[in-house]
Amino acid sequence: MAKKPMPPLTTAHEVTVDLLVVGSGTGMAAALAAHEQGLSSVIVEKTAYVGGSTARSGGAFWIPGNPSLPDSDPDLAEARAYLRSVVGDTAPAERGQAFLDAGAAAVEMLERTTPMRFFWAKGYSDYHPEEPGGRAEGRTCECRPFDASILGEQRPRLRPGVMEAPVPMPVTGADYKWMNLVARKPIKAFSRILRRAALGIGGMVVGREYLAGGQALAAGLFAGVLRAGIPVWTETSLVRLIREGDRVAGAVVRQGDREVTVTARRGVVLAAGGFDHDMAARHKFQSPRLDDDASLGSEGNTGDAITAAQELGAGTALMDQAWWFPAFAPLPGAAPLVMLAERSLPGSFVVDQTGRRFVNEAMDYMSFGQALLARERRGDPAEQMWLVFDQRYRNNYILAGQYFPRQPLPQAWFEAGIAHRADDPAALARAIGVPEDAFTETFQNMNRYAESGTDPEFARGASAYDRYYGDPTVTPNPNLAPLRKAPYYAVKMILSDLGTCGGVVADRDARVLREDGGVIEGLYAIGNTAANAFGASYPGAGATIGQGLVFGYIAARHAAGETTESA
Repeated sequence: MAKKPMPPLTTAHEVTVDLLVVGSGTGMAAALAAHEQGLSSVIVEKTAYVGGSTARSGGAFWIPGNPSLPDSDPDLAEARAYLRSVVGDTAPAERGQAFLDAGAAAVEMLERTTPMRFFWAKGYSDYHPEEPGGRAEGRTCECRPFDASILGEQRPRLRPGVMEAPVPMPVTGADYKWMNLVARKPIKAFSRILRRAALGIGGMVVGREYLAGGQALAAGLFAGVLRAGIPVWTETSLVRLIREGDRVAGAVVRQGDREVTVTARRGVVLAAGGFDHDMAARHKFQSPRLDDDASLGSEGNTGDAITAAQELGAGTALMDQAWWFPAFAPLPGAAPLVMLAERSLPGSFVVDQTGRRFVNEAMDYMSFGQALLARERRGDPAEQMWLVFDQRYRNNYILAGQYFPRQPLPQAWFEAGIAHRADDPAALARAIGVPEDAFTETFQNMNRYAESGTDPEFARGASAYDRYYGDPTVTPNPNLAPLRKAPYYAVKMILSDLGTCGGVVADRDARVLREDGGVIEGLYAIGNTAANAFGASYPGAGATIGQGLVFGYIAARHAAGETTESA
């Protein structure tokens, strides 16, 4: 009898595999690790695109001790001390320990199973470098520019990114730091711009498409998955988990109007992101003041996997937490505009509705968001936020990743009330509706602080992290400069995020735990589906992707019969 043709890699059908992976962001790392262990797997993805929030991110990963770091402490003593200090008792210590123990092996696995190569983003400081074990030179790594043309006919399935360069050029996070200073450090900036433009445009000539950041990382993972022959069913949502006795043995998934059962001999890995766009849950657990769908996470992240696990008795933790990310307020119907260096650059400051500063503007973005929500819990919410700067700032720096120095701000921003412009501080205060006296005093104080190089209110520029996105040509403090060149501007900010980071409770092997602490056998959770392994903290750039990659590796090895102790 002739064999029936196999269904296409994208078509859902009844099947039995060793491991079912729900989510195609860092979940792809779990599938790759499983394949290397000899396990079969299938990946299901709710949306039409492969890559999840990883593809929309900066693509950095924070994994201490990995082989891309040139001088990593082989016994990870510094990293252990650092995690103990910044995480404290907000997450189980064994989760952080497992992450450190398996980190190097996870990155080595990716280098074996994908065409990706990585590099150290030297100087991108840990987010709390002054804590014991923190490193001012950082532990963050990125994927080198990656040729997405190797995806072939599957290329259109890769999720698009958030930011795009005006010309075809792969801009890494390390590149952006210097390109942003094109008006201040033109030689260094233009050398990067020319190098990346030559790679991007030159690649097009020979049929290559070089990507960077999260696009590169997602494309690299996808390339490895395709090379391994692992099916990825897009537009396929999780309906419910299947339990046989005390084990999870698969899931029912829906593609279009069809439901099919995937039987999973070794288990199911939940890697479907958090509840970024479930506004009812976000208002319940986090803040009723959050703007609807202001998250930069994938639109498919609505907490489905967390809910499915809860239906089996899974416990949850840290539901009030997210990878908070202040952003520029969007035009009606549009997405928030990313803020990377803007808060840190000299010649700017942030005020609330009182006309006064309330935080170190240059602090890491998660801590910034946590400071806002702490105010709200105290009954003193920031009802509005404005980034204030002068014309010299506008002449020197990129804004929102797309408006180059001296380029006028969009007229639509002014028409929508997102941006305001005035010839003196008092007029600007009136335009944005804050008290003139308080705003003028804040303005004058910031100019005094810039002259002395010290911010006595919030210590802006005191941390190596603050200074990373500062302007090294400005002394004595690269994060402070006086605002003296009219006109003066104010652009509205909102609190966005890169995704939620509260979810189901998991152990050191990424196994999901019940509310009573017992293990739900055969069920694993990684990435933002699981409660943050770093608790209420963000150790460094790429910590969210880093733990997704590492715990994907850990989950697959455990499903194959390995443990973190033998990883």
